[in-house]
Parts: sequence; structure tokens; C-alpha cells
Amino acid sequence: MIDHEHQLRAAGLRVTRPRTAVLEAVSTRPHADSATIVALVGELAPTVSRQAVFDCLNACTAAGLLRRIEPAGMTARYELRVGDNHHHLVCRSCGTVVDIECALGAAPCLAPADDHGFVIDEAEVTHWGMCPACSARTEAMPGTEPAKGMS
Repeated sequence: MIDHEHQLRAAGLRVTRPRTAVLEAVSTRPHADSATIVALVGELAPTVSRQAVFDCLNACTAAGLLRRIEPAGMTARYELRVGDNHHHLVCRSCGTVVDIECALGAAPCLAPADDHGFVIDEAEVTHWGMCPACSARTEAMPGTEPAKGMS
């Protein structure tokens, strides 16, 4: 079990029930959106307001305890996995998000042909496709073919 109180203290944040509830919610549902986190926190700590959850998400993200990802066309998602070099795979059909390791190693794992003078410290990669369950449903539907060539 993750010691969220220790994480908060180490990040220089006060330990509060809303913050520990938000971290617990994200630990139980990696890649959850804010609405899902609000609902989970409501189960863990019913007196925590919606606004307090948003404030905690912002504070924990700013402190480096949470990572906020925003796949194109989707609401922001949150995860506890920070400080490493991993990317995400997103299902085009159901929106499932999973972690995938970077095939090339240390961050940033991609280098542009021309950096235009920027000092690059991160590359964000999102792979898109169909999860096994959605792919199987698509193949099972008569008269349909799986999506091909989507970019």
C-alpha cells in the first residue's frame, strides 16, 4: 500500500483528508478523469467537496505527485506514475488508457530533427488503437471491418 501521507510531506504539502482521498482514488483507478475521481473521493470521504477535489488534483499535479495526461479529444486523466519515461496507449472505441514502456530508454526518448533552440526535457507519446475487447466486438459484428489507417 502506498503511504500517501509520506508522499504529501515529502512534496512539501500539508497532509489533509481531501489530499489523501484524492491520492487514494487515483491509486485505485489509474488514468481516471476528474469526474470519476470526484465520485471515488465521495465514497472515501463524503464531506470533501467537488471543488476541493479539483484543488487537490491541481496541487498534487503541481507538486509532482500526480501526472495529468490529456489524450486528444478526451478529458484530462490522472495517474500516480510520475518521474519515469512511459507513454500511453488509448483505445479509439472505449477510451481505455494503459501505460506502455518507452522502447528507447531515457527521457526524452524522441528527439526532433530541429529543436529550434529549445532545451527539451520531455516527449509525450500517445499510441492509438483498439483494445482487445473492442477489437473483438468489431470483428464479431456482421458487415463491419476494424478501422484501418486512422491517424
